[in-house]
Amino acid sequence: MATLVDLVLPGGCAGCGVSSRSAVCPDCALELRRTPELHRPRPLPPGLPPCLAGGDYAGPVREMLLAYKERGRRGLAAPLGDRLGAVVRAGWVGEAWAGQGYRVGDAPVALVPVPGTAAAIRSRHGDHMVRLAQQAVRFLDRSGVAAAVASPLRALPKKDSSHLDRDQRAAAARTAFAVRSGLFSHVRLEALRAVADQGAVVLVDDILTTGATLAAVAGVLRDAGIPVAFAATIVATRLHG
Repeated sequence: MATLVDLVLPGGCAGCGVSSRSAVCPDCALELRRTPELHRPRPLPPGLPPCLAGGDYAGPVREMLLAYKERGRRGLAAPLGDRLGAVVRAGWVGEAWAGQGYRVGDAPVALVPVPGTAAAIRSRHGDHMVRLAQQAVRFLDRSGVAAAVASPLRALPKKDSSHLDRDQRAAAARTAFAVRSGLFSHVRLEALRAVADQGAVVLVDDILTTGATLAAVAGVLRDAGIPVAFAATIVATRLHG
């Protein structure tokens, strides 16, 4: 319903606020077409895979993400998810294994969104990263890349971290995720290991900050025998000091 309302009664461009018949005006849409770049947070968290981001967490794209996550602009899942898919594709095409006899699309790609806590999912009326990952898969399919979303992990309940410094947040992130349990958990992990052997497992998130969360998720997957090829995010923050 929120998506339908956003389409029928658009609230102006989510990036700049100007009157627009679409959720993103043409000028702000250009901000979603920047060339993805490799980002290395400082200090670099142990176990962090290579990270590719589609731009900086600033300006119109920052406003789009806030409108999507915090203000219920579900219609933004399409342009933001397409952007995430473009970042994944840029990383996939540029990897060394593309020269091992594969053409783009010959080998599968599994997108693993960073799982949200149950509280966050309830407050946002759904998992915002799963929606973005699903849209990214549609973008990759249109681009000729075989892709699927995999959710082998769950986020454990966590306390408010607003008072923690960077090192304390990193320590909290290391114990924030676990492999999903259940009847088909073993099957899911085996399928993901097969994708890692034949193609690539890619972590996806909306924003790269310190890299602690992505490093923690990659560590849980690595302990389960699933190597992560790289991580892709829509934007990355520029930390100072």
